[in-house]
Amino acid sequence: MTDTPSPWWAPHRHADRRPRLMLRNRIAAGLRAHLAARDFVEVEAACLQVSPGNAAHLSAFATEAIGTDGARAPLYLHTSPEFACKTLLAAGEARLFSFGHVFRNRERGPLHHPEFTMLEWYRRAEPYEVLMSDCADMLRLAAQTAGIARLTHRGRTCDPFAACARLTLAAAFARHAGIDLLATVAADGATDRDGLAAAVRGTGLRVAPDDTWADLFSRVLAARIEPHLGQGRPTILYEYPVSEAALARPSPADPRVCERFELYACGVELANAFGELTDPAEQHRRFEAEMAEKQRVYGERYPIDADFLAALAAMPEASGCALGFDRLVMLATGAPHIEDVIWTPVAGGSA
Repeated sequence: MTDTPSPWWAPHRHADRRPRLMLRNRIAAGLRAHLAARDFVEVEAACLQVSPGNAAHLSAFATEAIGTDGARAPLYLHTSPEFACKTLLAAGEARLFSFGHVFRNRERGPLHHPEFTMLEWYRRAEPYEVLMSDCADMLRLAAQTAGIARLTHRGRTCDPFAACARLTLAAAFARHAGIDLLATVAADGATDRDGLAAAVRGTGLRVAPDDTWADLFSRVLAARIEPHLGQGRPTILYEYPVSEAALARPSPADPRVCERFELYACGVELANAFGELTDPAEQHRRFEAEMAEKQRVYGERYPIDADFLAALAAMPEASGCALGFDRLVMLATGAPHIEDVIWTPVAGGSA
């Protein structure tokens, strides 16, 4: 005898899981119809890419292409359809969305799965604040489809029909950690690691000698701020420091911050949105910095997609958002684990 739970495909377990999975299908259909009704075109982004993305702490699945002559070339499963979607904006699409699987290595847990479903949508020549309304609409749609009044996760609740609270990173750090975050960010985006370290020590959190400013920022965010977000009503956390901009453009109102926000409900991050950077030189500089950090931490780096950077030069102003669809279904069904709402989880997890 063993205490190991039966696999997800055991008939009695599948019967327990099936109501959530069928609701997943209905929510997906509703989101597709919602976007189509607003003139968004669904596109299919190829999973195989020259570069999987260039974020320092995202790990990809690597593979290779074998030509008819036996020549081999490295390829990766994408961590996001972002590069492909932006090239389609450069090609002339005005409103588009991608609803498909993405792949991230080194990630597995109650909120993470190595293969998951991401909904990304883009608006050409529209400000990123519009995406905040989009996110609110999608929360309401998921709740309506599920026939619920509250999103729930591990004892936390959130009213998806309530107006989203909006909180800047600076205000969140001041309110929940007592830290003046922007005092450690210069007008040119340079960060004061030692200044932030001193402030973090004052909160009682650990500071290691090799911690970077970004490490400390992430530690405070995870430990002191995220647990408070999306409680009672959804929270939009916006105006990230420009050093955390990724592919977002700087704010015209304050060069220390960028046009980026994240959506939270029940303490869970659901979406990440940008006013898109369209400067290929600046984007290349950021990619190089991210890959240098990846090399330092993980001893590896990924190629930089020259074709994407060339397309970026032709890309119009736009805004875009990525939403973790599985997490949304979790909150709509009250599921405690992401594998509860995935039809066929990858072997080796908790299911």
